[in-house]
Amino acid sequence: MSHTVEIISVGTELLLGNIVNSDAQDLSRELSNLGLNVLYHSVVGDNPGRLKAAVALARDRADVLITTGGLGPTCDDLTKQTLTEAFGRQLVFHPECAEGIKRFFARMGREMTENNLQQAYLPEGCTVLDNAWGTAPGCAFEAGGTYVVMLPGPPRECLPMFRERAMPWLARLSEGRIRSRTLRVFGMGESAVESLLRDRMNGLTNPTLAPYAKEGEVELRITAKADTEAEADKLIAPIEAEVRALLGDLVYGADVSGLEQVVLEGARERGLTLGTAESCTGGLIAKRITDIPGSACAFKGGVVSYHCEIKAGVLGVSQALLDEKGAVCAEVAREMALGARKVLGCDLAVSVTGVAGPDPDERGNPVGLVFTALAAPDGVWVKRLNLASQAARRDRTRNLAANHALDMVRRWLSGLDPAGPA
Repeated sequence: MSHTVEIISVGTELLLGNIVNSDAQDLSRELSNLGLNVLYHSVVGDNPGRLKAAVALARDRADVLITTGGLGPTCDDLTKQTLTEAFGRQLVFHPECAEGIKRFFARMGREMTENNLQQAYLPEGCTVLDNAWGTAPGCAFEAGGTYVVMLPGPPRECLPMFRERAMPWLARLSEGRIRSRTLRVFGMGESAVESLLRDRMNGLTNPTLAPYAKEGEVELRITAKADTEAEADKLIAPIEAEVRALLGDLVYGADVSGLEQVVLEGARERGLTLGTAESCTGGLIAKRITDIPGSACAFKGGVVSYHCEIKAGVLGVSQALLDEKGAVCAEVAREMALGARKVLGCDLAVSVTGVAGPDPDERGNPVGLVFTALAAPDGVWVKRLNLASQAARRDRTRNLAANHALDMVRRWLSGLDPAGPA
C-alpha cells in the first residue's frame, strides 16, 4: 500500500506572515527520503474549530497526518486537545514526561510555572516522542487506519524530533526510498534550461527531472524511487551524467548550498586564501562566504568601499582614474581587485562596482551596469554586466552581481576562463 501524507502546521503567526513555515519544508524532505508521499500542506490558526475541520479534511485524503505546533503550555496551544477529541481519545497524564519537563527547566536554571505540566498530558495509548530539545513532548498513534504524529513547532525542536523520534515510528510504513540529487546551474536562465531539456524531462518517469528557478540561477532536481537508497542512486547517475554533458561547466555543483560553498571549498582544497572589495553589493559577497561555518580557513576579509575616498585611500585606486571615469568602470573594478589582494594579503581577490538602483548614478550610468573583477596570481580578469533586464529590484541586482563575482572565482579554481560565458 502506498501511504499519503498531509502536514498541518498550526499557528496564527504563520498565517500572519510573522514567521516562515520552514517545518513543512524540512518534514517534506525527510518524508520523501522515507518513501512517503506528501500530497498536502495546510496551515491553520490557533482555533480549535478550524483545526478540527482541517483534520477532518486531511483524514479524507491522506492516511498519515503530521501536525506541527500547538503543543506548548499556553492557552492557545490546542493541537493535542483538538486531535485527541477528533480521534475519540482521552488525554492522560504521563508522570515521566512531567519529570522530563522539570529536569529541562533545572538544566536551564529557570523556574518552571505549573502550566508547563499541561505538556505532560498526551492521548491515551500513544507512543511518546521524547523532546530532548525543548519542553513539549510529541506523540504518535494509529486510529482507524490513520497514522498521526504530533510535533512541536519551533524548528530547532521539530526537525531533530522528527529524525530521532518520529522517523523510526514511521519507518514501518515506508515502501522503498526516494532519493534526490540537485544540480546547481549558473549562466543560463530557467526557460532556456527547460527548453534544452524539455523532451528528456517529459520522457522520464523514474527518475524524474525538474527545473526550479532560484535567485539568479537554476536548480535541476533528479528524483528516483527504489527499494534501497543504493538502487535509487543508480537510477539517478546516468541522468546526472547526461545533464552535465549537455550543460557543461554551467553546472557548478551537486547538492551544494550555493556558489559560495563551492568557492570556499575549492580555495580550501588548494590552500588558497580569498578576499573581497565591494561597492554596490555592500559586503554581500563577504557575508555569503562567512555565513558558512569554518570560512576563516580560507577567507581573510573584505573591504566595503562604498565611497570613492575609500576606493582611493584604502584600496589604492587611482584618484585620477576616479575623477576621469567615475567609480563604475572596468578600470576601477580592476584596481579594486588588485588593491584588495595587496591590502588583505590574499591569493584571490574579487571586486564589484556598479549601479544597483533604483536610479542611475551621477554620471548617468544606468541601473544594472556592473563590473566585476578577479585578481589572481596569474592575472586579472574583468567582466562587464548589464543586469537591468534581469533585475528590476535593487536587491536582485546585488544578488546577481554577487553571483557573477563568485562564479569568476569558481571558474578560475576549476581551470576555466574566469570571464567566461556566465
